[in-house]
Amino acid sequence: MSESGPLVLLVDDEHLILDLLDAALDEGGFRVMPTGSAKQAISILEEQAQNLTGLVVDINLGPGIKGWEIAKRARELNDKLAVVYMSGDSAHEWASLGVPQSTIINKPFAPAQVVVALASLANAA
Repeated sequence: MSESGPLVLLVDDEHLILDLLDAALDEGGFRVMPTGSAKQAISILEEQAQNLTGLVVDINLGPGIKGWEIAKRARELNDKLAVVYMSGDSAHEWASLGVPQSTIINKPFAPAQVVVALASLANAA
């Protein structure tokens, strides 16, 4: 993890994607807190929300909590948090379920797309 830079929570249950994005975000100057667990993501948010600049979250994390709920809780705790959703099949729900001033990136994507999207939202905030 980078020693300086904005802190980002990265949530994806696919370890390959988690590793790829962790490296890309780190290279892009972000400090990354990666997790493959929705429950752990909520726990991290409860403790770290005010220290976070961004949230990069997959929508479908297996049974249970979805990325939509994680982002809603994140924004309750930090209304300036930049939110980037990732999805292979739920993009059509973004308009009704996504938080305001967020973006969605459809899978498959290049890791650089996520870094650029997050940086753009964080700079706008």
